[in-house]
Amino acid sequence: MRSIHRHFYFWVLVAIVTGGLIGHYAPDTGVALKPLGDGFISLVKMLIGPIIFLTVVLGIAGVSDVKKVGRVGAKAILYFEVVSTFALVIGLLMVNLLKPGSGFNVSVESLDASAVSKYTKAAHEQGIVPFLLHLIPKTFADAFSAGGDLLQVLLLAVLFGFAMIHLGERARPVMNLLEALSQVFFRIMGMVMKLAPLGAMGAMAFTIGKYGVESLGPLMKLMGGFYLACVLFVVIVLGAIARMTGFSIFGFLRYIRDELLLVLGTSSSESALVPLMQKLERLGCSRSVVGLVVPSGYSFNLDGTNIYLTMAAIFIAQALNVELTLMQELTLLGVAMLTSKGASGVTGAGFITLAATLAVVPSVPVAGMALILGIDRFMSEARAITNLIGNGVATVVVSHWEGELDHARLKAELATTRKPETT
Repeated sequence: MRSIHRHFYFWVLVAIVTGGLIGHYAPDTGVALKPLGDGFISLVKMLIGPIIFLTVVLGIAGVSDVKKVGRVGAKAILYFEVVSTFALVIGLLMVNLLKPGSGFNVSVESLDASAVSKYTKAAHEQGIVPFLLHLIPKTFADAFSAGGDLLQVLLLAVLFGFAMIHLGERARPVMNLLEALSQVFFRIMGMVMKLAPLGAMGAMAFTIGKYGVESLGPLMKLMGGFYLACVLFVVIVLGAIARMTGFSIFGFLRYIRDELLLVLGTSSSESALVPLMQKLERLGCSRSVVGLVVPSGYSFNLDGTNIYLTMAAIFIAQALNVELTLMQELTLLGVAMLTSKGASGVTGAGFITLAATLAVVPSVPVAGMALILGIDRFMSEARAITNLIGNGVATVVVSHWEGELDHARLKAELATTRKPETT
């Protein structure tokens, strides 16, 4: 039997609990540990751009078939839109069923608009034209800079990959170089991941120390409803999809438990992006599908964010005693489908997209976001975890549709998570 203390997830879990205890009993110390979490996330983000670029380029160039790349992309987008709609509907049904905002009776005058001003300002910059123009970096290197965006990296990678397909054998030296670089960056990421427990402890200590668990009382109903909606989405919607594809959602969750705990501790699904891609390849998904679906899913398949947007928007309306018509709620749902695109897995992006979503219903003041500012950090864990699971399942499904899923390896890998490991 392999001792439990030799498992990565054990140390991440210990770190999360330790951070929570420090934040609760020594809040000042907890807040002071924030740099540990920030530093770890910065290290991960430093490597995300190059790794995604290399993975997507090698995935496309390895296909050598432009039509197949387009086919995989089309299937992925279709899947994203259908499943995202289910996520939005579940959020809508849950918030209308529980009515967590009813009885708050908050007046508009009492809201602190300045507390959310930076989010509303960012939301004004999320129009369709600015969004499309933002996809194009100023220079090739700019996409990988601190101000770059994962979508910009994805655009460059797709163009680079298609160019290599057209060059054929002449691109072979470049292909070999990129393969070697890919191995180097993955090795660096492996070194960084050893610091994950420290990063998770610092992030959790700061969150609990800064906001305090006891201050969440009045908003626990919204948080509970949101977490329940995420669980129902994963178990029912993704569970049904997984079963139709030939695997168990619970077996899949056990398989990626390390990544789930890492996301829980850091509130960022980006922290687990690279380990997830490696595990999906081991699970039997083809490298080309993993390289195309996972990076695009991190921008276009944000199921947890979709649930959050609908629940948070209608919660604010309920708290302010604003009666929304069915048409207004459906409008919020439709706009949330658009505003969630491009939101990253890092804490705070969901709040910006919420501001953009509320802007379409003038009767619900955007300043109402101040009501949930204190608990946004606590809900970000569920958002990020749901996003991670959704993208993992999406990759397996698209691989299955493409006939590039090794079902024998899938069953074997998932079976190992149920058996004790031997030395």
